[in-house]
Amino acid sequence: MKISLILATLGRDRDVSEFLESLKSQTFKDFELIIIDQNKDGKIDVIVEQYTDCLEIKHVKVSFTGNARARDYGIGLAQGRIVAFPDDDCAYDKHVLEKVVAEFARRKNLSILVAGSYDFSTRQFSIGVNSRKAQYFSRFQMMGVEFTQFFDLNRIDSSQFHLDHDFGIGSKYSGGEGFELLYRLLRAGSPAFYTPGIKIYHPDKDHYKLGTGRMLMYSTGVGAYIRKFANQKDVFMLYYIVRKMFVAPILKMTLALVLLNPKRLAYYFYNLVGIWRGFLAYES
Repeated sequence: MKISLILATLGRDRDVSEFLESLKSQTFKDFELIIIDQNKDGKIDVIVEQYTDCLEIKHVKVSFTGNARARDYGIGLAQGRIVAFPDDDCAYDKHVLEKVVAEFARRKNLSILVAGSYDFSTRQFSIGVNSRKAQYFSRFQMMGVEFTQFFDLNRIDSSQFHLDHDFGIGSKYSGGEGFELLYRLLRAGSPAFYTPGIKIYHPDKDHYKLGTGRMLMYSTGVGAYIRKFANQKDVFMLYYIVRKMFVAPILKMTLALVLLNPKRLAYYFYNLVGIWRGFLAYES
């Protein structure tokens, strides 16, 4: 069961090197790495060259930018049955791919497998939606984040397996591309399972101590994908409109007020602003 890892990268070098090093240590070896390189300056050429003897790498340089577009391009080059979209600043525990294949083999109906996202320096969860409990999930409680998702191409609707180029870094709406794809596949009936026992490491950047800019930018994508499906008259979006655009941010801001934490209050306020900005700006 071969795995294709599609890595879209722009502007990073040391992080890419660390990810490649984590792949070198994988206990499961039947995988390919497809690097969609959007750099103009050969930034990672020397780094990639150091690993071509020990890893199966397709290093593809493109003239366009945009995370979703790059990943879509990589899908067209993939030879594996399982496809994933690692970030260029994440790293895999050495057993990740071995455990991914084992889960798909064990769960014969499984279409989507989602791993846990952990901060590098601790055992704490990092970005995305995580839980200590392994569980099947639906579109009411989507788990993980785009770089922790693995897809079995033999068990999903291939017509739905593509990224919307309006979402993601370098696109019209800077976030939400992973959840937009995940929601679409879940809506089409793809069974999905989350397990924290598969560990993917990524720096925790979704925290009020780092400021509000990142939250404002990425939350526009959340609002936009809610509007996209609402425009399609998907009644399930009423749940997300109530939860993400009213209840959750208001409760979080109220808690920040109670705790007298102005930075946290500003963080969740800009989360709310970003979601509404994306929701109102989205065009079908």
